[in-house]
Amino acid sequence: MHLVLIDGSGFIFRAFHALPPMNRADGTPVNAVYGFTNMVARFLRDHVGTHLAVIFDAGRLTFRNELYDQYKAHRPDPPPELIPQFALVREATAAFGIPAIELAGWEADDLIAAYACKVAAGGGRCTIVSSDKDLMQLIRPGIDMLDPIKQKPIGEDEVRERFGVGPDKVIEVQALMGDSVDNVPGVPGIGPKIASTLVLEYGDLDGIYTALKAGLMKPSKRRDALEAHEANARMSRELVILRHDAPLPLPIEQLGFTSPDADRLGTWLGGMGFRSIAQRLSIEALEPARKAVAVPAASGTEPTADELIPRHDAPFSDYDTVTDLAVLAEWVEEARRAGLCAVDTETNGLDPLRADMVGFSLATKPGRACYVPLLHEGDLEHPVGPQPDMRAAMAVLAPLLTDPGVLKVFQNAKFDILVLERAAAGLLAGPISPIDDTMLISYAQAAGAHGHGMDELASRFLGHTPITYDQATGTGRNRIPFARVNLKAATDYAAEDADVTLRLWHILHPQLRTNQSLALYEQLERPLIRVLAGMEAAGIKVDETELRRLSADFAVRMAVMETEIHALAGRTFNLGSPKQLGEILFDEMKLPGGKRMKTGAWGTDSAMLQSLAEQGLELPARILEWRQLAKLKSTYADALVDEINRETGRVHTSFQMAITSTGRLSSNEPNLQNIPIRTEEGGRIRRAFVAAPGHLLVSADYSQIELRLLAHVANIPALREAFAEGQDIHARTASEVFNVPMEGMDPLTRRRAKAINFGIIYGISAFGLARQLSISPGEARTYIDAYFARYPGIRDYMEATREEARANGYVLTPFGRRCWVAGIAEKNPARRGYAERQASNAPLQGGAADIIKRAMVRLPAVMVREGMRSRLLLQVHDELLFEAPDDEAEALAETARIVMEGAASLSVPLVVETGIGQSWAEAH
Repeated sequence: MHLVLIDGSGFIFRAFHALPPMNRADGTPVNAVYGFTNMVARFLRDHVGTHLAVIFDAGRLTFRNELYDQYKAHRPDPPPELIPQFALVREATAAFGIPAIELAGWEADDLIAAYACKVAAGGGRCTIVSSDKDLMQLIRPGIDMLDPIKQKPIGEDEVRERFGVGPDKVIEVQALMGDSVDNVPGVPGIGPKIASTLVLEYGDLDGIYTALKAGLMKPSKRRDALEAHEANARMSRELVILRHDAPLPLPIEQLGFTSPDADRLGTWLGGMGFRSIAQRLSIEALEPARKAVAVPAASGTEPTADELIPRHDAPFSDYDTVTDLAVLAEWVEEARRAGLCAVDTETNGLDPLRADMVGFSLATKPGRACYVPLLHEGDLEHPVGPQPDMRAAMAVLAPLLTDPGVLKVFQNAKFDILVLERAAAGLLAGPISPIDDTMLISYAQAAGAHGHGMDELASRFLGHTPITYDQATGTGRNRIPFARVNLKAATDYAAEDADVTLRLWHILHPQLRTNQSLALYEQLERPLIRVLAGMEAAGIKVDETELRRLSADFAVRMAVMETEIHALAGRTFNLGSPKQLGEILFDEMKLPGGKRMKTGAWGTDSAMLQSLAEQGLELPARILEWRQLAKLKSTYADALVDEINRETGRVHTSFQMAITSTGRLSSNEPNLQNIPIRTEEGGRIRRAFVAAPGHLLVSADYSQIELRLLAHVANIPALREAFAEGQDIHARTASEVFNVPMEGMDPLTRRRAKAINFGIIYGISAFGLARQLSISPGEARTYIDAYFARYPGIRDYMEATREEARANGYVLTPFGRRCWVAGIAEKNPARRGYAERQASNAPLQGGAADIIKRAMVRLPAVMVREGMRSRLLLQVHDELLFEAPDDEAEALAETARIVMEGAASLSVPLVVETGIGQSWAEAH
């Protein structure tokens, strides 16, 4: 006899938390039901015994609550989405024709123990399908366990790895360490390691307390804890031991396995919409399939359950380490046959243009992955054997990377492509292509909804927590370079990354069409990978001498300002100390408006200082000037010198493609997005960015693109007319709002209209406008009201976008990008108001990002077609910066203007302003 017992209650919870949310067509949540059904179907195919049953908990109260009324008292109620699935799981069990067993007053684990022990005692075999640690005490000859998710046997070795003792001693360890989940008290301060040590030394709980009372245990805090909590330890033992004497609701003879009734099971699967399960079982889904659609937490739709769940079947383990070129060639051939593989690289640094590749990993299907070490050093305890030569390994891999018949899937492809191209220099027959990027696939449909790093995506969509870099290499002073991680651990980490990436692709890529993001990904985000990789590789030349001169000048000016500030304060203090500054301003000078933070110190952020400065107070104004100079000095004048790549003599920024909620790019190391545009100091920083000898820098900048988008999407006739006629938009707005002629307009009036135009885009408040224009909030409110009275369509547009965000959780750009808005349903008015302002602006800022990305994708091909030698170097918000040979600069500027102005068709013209110069400042 071989009895298979499925821990139904345990699996329901595990499936619910492991799988993405999904609903049946009628709205009923079904992710746990689908996971359970899929597991049973797979199990019937691969692991059929002679007898079979599913065991459930009958309720929360059992005899253990009589022993200890706080047992499981801290467990929260099941999530609302799980509650209706309990009955559906029992329906699934009945549809398969499998006995479902439960008994009031007893836990499922006790019934499993009773059945398993009886079968084993009679000479039979029992397999418990569960990963529940509490059931591991049952493992013995005739009783084994199987993890239902990983499909991995759990035996004595796995129990020893978890508890430090064999199955026969598990209850002793559990009695000492307790269980916070079930509220089993145990002995405070005794964890699994100490508990197993004590049990191994003294045999069991009785042996431990015999030794303690006989004075055989040295005085210690551990001994004191054991002595003080003996009663709890003994009670805990009674709570954790499983009762093999529990009644058997059905005789074992009635659990004999029979094949499911095809009509009954097919009808149930068809009604649930689980078509792929029916297909795997070779039966017909007899009712019209009802889609089970996964829905992310913030709303929206994703693929059917049948498209999602089968990717979870294979375990995240048993990966191969490949150190032989012949074996690597076999993996490459396997990837070619599959037509699809995931690729990941491991490096000794975060700069893809400087770091060396330590190794790479490949995955050809879920659960099938390998790691190829190339530059591992190992250590004395874990020496590394022979590794493939870098060039030889890349010669084997290179044909796969350029094979047009094999899709290469990456997570953050830009980084890996730059690393691989450097490692395979001279070996690649063309660009690495075709490619997909799971980070960008996620970002294209869920910008702002959640992060798009691999670990977060794996947790969200696979229900799996990958091995972290910290786990592989250690942290702090104990961190070691990845090249020194022992090869087994390096393989587990690196190959899992490729495996996870491939599984994510199987889940996320089908969602692009469902979420109407396929065109955005295919036409913008994916082609941009290659464009940005080229820009990063090109870098931009900086004048190191000018930067050092700027740093020295800033330092002198800061020193002078520091002396002046000390004089204003009446004493010396550390200008970089917010605490000391707060004491000067609010304790000593008694300035109004100060607010203390949670730490008790006065708040002295920029907003507070700006508020004080606008009241005509000189000291806060001077502090702001000093801080601005200090930031420019540290962030640019000093840091840019350190960022120069000594091999190229250029600075190579890294563009972040999946950070913002609107589709905008950001950059770091160095961050070139935040150089002040309108200040003298910002201009001096830009003068340090220069063209290479024989070249010029060409700037191409969209003019007022967000205002133009506002006129387009809000359909404002007066603004559209002004843009169409090429009028001064700010003078036109001033004329419309303040009823003054455009001819001979007072510059102050135009400035006020300009502040309103740009402020409205970002949802400016009357208080914010008042601060900008140095007027009262009441006067500012009058201006804003007059603006909306003249352009009511703008107010209507803003309210419509906010309502869209409230209804869907996201807003759409004019080109279909979903910009998810965090906090739109916040109860806190301040946070909700901030989210509403974001919602109003996101279609404009996101639309501008889409337009410039369109231009960036098109420009390289046009430049190649026209035989140009120029290169695109930077993108900063609405501006592109090129480096062109002297004799090509004028032609490039015109080409860039034409392509950029034609990147989108709006109801108002797009206008691009170009400039040429030896430095960025001159070109801009």
